[in-house]
Amino acid sequence: MASNASGGFVSTLATNKDRFRKTLISDQVYELLRQAVVDGDLGPNDRVVESEIARRLGVSQAPVREAVKRLAREGLLMHVPRRGHFVVEISSEDAEYARQVREPLERLAAQLAAQHITDEQLAELDALVERMHEAVAASDVSAFRTADIEFHTVVSQCAGNPFLTRMWEVIEPSLRTLRAISDPLFDGDWQAMAHEHGRLVDLLRDGEADKAAAAFADHAAGRGPVPDARETKKPRKKAAAARRR
Repeated sequence: MASNASGGFVSTLATNKDRFRKTLISDQVYELLRQAVVDGDLGPNDRVVESEIARRLGVSQAPVREAVKRLAREGLLMHVPRRGHFVVEISSEDAEYARQVREPLERLAAQLAAQHITDEQLAELDALVERMHEAVAASDVSAFRTADIEFHTVVSQCAGNPFLTRMWEVIEPSLRTLRAISDPLFDGDWQAMAHEHGRLVDLLRDGEADKAAAAFADHAAGRGPVPDARETKKPRKKAAAARRR
């Protein structure tokens, strides 16, 4: 954590100091740091200084070191020799790579979920969609992203395939940081995006596996029906090719 680190993160450390106990301290530090990255309290290229975090939390440096190593293994932090750990800087290319992996998982999860989903699980998804609408009303993009990724995590669980669920759990931390669930570059109507999730729930509720699979795959790949203003700003491939000649 650099000297110019966000005041929001310093405040978060102070607020959470009393939560920490001798058991599973590294897990608690891990969750705190990961959430700070997801929420943007720790931004790209911010330095994460183990000794300072330990001092502010009132814990030893060992659990902080373990938490930092865990985040580095997940790709959320990068280690620079003789300088320390820094929050990774996510590019649009990284987000695209994440979508390429996410799309087939979402397709399979929706196809299976449409066949196995229960009324209780549908109610849980409906509640998450409502949380998205509330987040939009409050202009809270972080809360929207949290509800969004929980939505897709629940769908993966509804599929009834434990291997698919495990695969989702592997990529989920990186998706949180990439904000790939709610595209970090999305330049469109967030309320419409919330409504789109409601449509996805309805497809699962109808039990039409093929339609649900196609819709979730399109959603994961950014091909859904919610307009994105970036699409109108992209140069046509032919025009770009012509300029290179």
